[in-house]
Amino acid sequence: MATRINRAIELLQQDQAIYYDGPHSGHVLTYAQGREDAGTWADYMNVGMEHGCFDMTGLAEYMRGMAEAGPTRSGHRTPAVIVEAPVNGTDEANVRFNAWQFRQILGRGVHGILLCQAENAAATRAFVEACRYPHNLAGVDPALPTPEERLHGAVRGPAAAGKLGIGTRGRGSENTAAPIWGLSGDDYMNRCDPWPLNPQGELLLGVKLESPEGIANADEICAVPGLGFAEMGPGDLSLSLGSVKLLRDPYPPVMQAARDKVLAACRRNGIAFLEGCHEANIRERLDEGVRVIAGHSEPTARLGRAHQKRTMPV
Repeated sequence: MATRINRAIELLQQDQAIYYDGPHSGHVLTYAQGREDAGTWADYMNVGMEHGCFDMTGLAEYMRGMAEAGPTRSGHRTPAVIVEAPVNGTDEANVRFNAWQFRQILGRGVHGILLCQAENAAATRAFVEACRYPHNLAGVDPALPTPEERLHGAVRGPAAAGKLGIGTRGRGSENTAAPIWGLSGDDYMNRCDPWPLNPQGELLLGVKLESPEGIANADEICAVPGLGFAEMGPGDLSLSLGSVKLLRDPYPPVMQAARDKVLAACRRNGIAFLEGCHEANIRERLDEGVRVIAGHSEPTARLGRAHQKRTMPV
């Protein structure tokens, strides 16, 4: 039986890899597609809004279809759904100005968000803070002014290094998101908080490092509290390095070094590493520590689950 709402988090807690499906653009977001995807072989569905349509009406219907077709064979209300947001994490101001995207996406009842082109820790902190309610305080700098002090004019100010500022997500969307999770509004607001920062949190946040700046700052980015996974994005990094052709594994030396740097940063900070895998290398990658598997391949997932002796039903 399921012990959590978010199947992806439940598996990662067991050190089991998670496998996702879903295109990076052109995802058909309808009630009927949600019902179909409720029975997916994957552990979570990726919804690509970085390049696909920012379709909140479709996403709401998709989530409703999933919830009404559930539960899954693993006992979860739905598979997890993680959305790639359109905003790029190139700098803090850009993320804060576009925080409305995270509020809209989370309000539809999804289980996670991926911030693309994350390039520094400040932008990543802004992302995490925008996805949190202000009453959830794990990881928040305790030296920041209290709400009472701010009522009297104290400036919120920046958090200390390695700490978060106060969450900026507001009340209002719990009435649409909570029913998808099968919770009351109050329970949803307590549990829609990033894991593993909050051990009881059910929200999985990730970043894609896909520019030279992001790779250079990988250690600082992956150390931001509230992240659950990170990846080296080979597509846009290939472009940054002058190649229109997508450079794939086996990578040229500069790409291999970037990949290894992000993997090492994930290990140091206790978050999962996302990478594309296939049938020929899945066992090796799992043994190396890769825990979020791209590839959209059910045969690859079968091999990987058997290799790790997974017991949770698909």
